[in-house]
Amino acid sequence: MNRPTHFEIHADDPERAIKFYKSVFNWSFSRFGEGEPPYWVIVTGDAETPGINGGLLKRMGPPPHEGAPVSSYVITIDIDDLELCSKQVASEGGKEVVERMPIPGVGWLAYFKDTEGNIFGLMQADETAG
Repeated sequence: MNRPTHFEIHADDPERAIKFYKSVFNWSFSRFGEGEPPYWVIVTGDAETPGINGGLLKRMGPPPHEGAPVSSYVITIDIDDLELCSKQVASEGGKEVVERMPIPGVGWLAYFKDTEGNIFGLMQADETAG
């Protein structure tokens, strides 16, 4: 089976993006090598929990303009409390772009932009959603 093993976040200001993801999701970041442009490895959780890790690097071109359609893969993050996490996103400079919606039998989903204009989803599991 072909399954994702890594993701990348492209950022205009990598240090600002690192602060955002550390504060909201408690992810850890470590610089990988001495090469240019700098690259950071992201660990999103412990090895026993299903999920993938990723990387962060300086964006090589302009960010998506406001209102642009999604032009890359969107990562969705499993969280315990959508309302609480939405507030954390906002307090760290992110913003909601698609309001909370039910995914019947799965949970509650909303989409956000990080401090760099990248879209990501937050999913709160709830089999009664609908």
